[in-house]
Amino acid sequence: MDFIETIKNRVRNYKKTIVLPEASDIRVLKAASIIKKEDFATILLIGNQEEIQTLAKENEIVIDGITIIDPACYDQKEQMIQKFYELRKHKGMTEEQAATILMKDYLYFANMLVKMGLADGVVSGAIHSTADTLRPALQILKVAADTELASSFFLMDVPNCEYGENGLFVYADCGLNQNPNSEELASIAASSAKTFQLLVEKEPKIAFLSHSTFGTSHCADVDKVVKAVAIAKEKYPELSLDGEMQLDAAIVPSVAAKKAPNSPVAGQANVLIFPDLDAGNIGYKLTERLAHAKAYGPITQGLSKPVNDLSRGCDVLDIVGVVAITALQAQ
Repeated sequence: MDFIETIKNRVRNYKKTIVLPEASDIRVLKAASIIKKEDFATILLIGNQEEIQTLAKENEIVIDGITIIDPACYDQKEQMIQKFYELRKHKGMTEEQAATILMKDYLYFANMLVKMGLADGVVSGAIHSTADTLRPALQILKVAADTELASSFFLMDVPNCEYGENGLFVYADCGLNQNPNSEELASIAASSAKTFQLLVEKEPKIAFLSHSTFGTSHCADVDKVVKAVAIAKEKYPELSLDGEMQLDAAIVPSVAAKKAPNSPVAGQANVLIFPDLDAGNIGYKLTERLAHAKAYGPITQGLSKPVNDLSRGCDVLDIVGVVAITALQAQ
């Protein structure tokens, strides 16, 4: 069974409510229609009801039965404005500013629905940047109490692949933290381990990647990763992790036997921690394009409630898949 189909089956009985604030995009409406038909989550669309229904009709998209919330006439908008003001007044926000933001910026409105317990998660990014998608989440929902840092990952599903967990990998951080320091890399690894366990239901085996394998190179970039591994081993002794190591040593058993024969992770890693955003972004796109892998993400981890970002080049099934993952995170 396809990995995302497995996720859909796992979340179907919980029927989490996920907000899609970009209902002016045809891909989003098509995804909402599929999710309604497959019945694995409840969808809320944000925007003018007449405009959304007209757009759907013009493009022969069935959205019957899907709730559309228009912020301008929402029956709880006053309570929402007041709560948003209370959250941000320490930053100098006025009630008038709070009202203007919530009525005009649907991403803030969507996050406030989650904050007020009226929804369980948000999926955005089809037409908004990562920064625009995650800024409201960091301001309103904030980082989870047991997490030091919000980060992002891609769930990579590589067809006909003998490596990782039958071709399944978590790549992190590929979308949020530009140049994490050693402490931040260790935190990203811990969050990614939880993510892999949640999504794949298998033991995470974490490799901290570098151009060096156990001291074959010495420079500041390598030293950062070496320190991150030491911190992670001390803070998270329950996790199976190792590094620094090159990618081939991390996932290929025959290479690991030569380069890292004593490592408990080398040759079998399924969670790959990249040293910076450049490496992570390049790595996931290489895997996606050259190995014809399915890349789900960037998915956010470490927030108190799930808010996930889409690539602006996403297709309809990408949106459906990210909604399924978001519903699972919400459990």
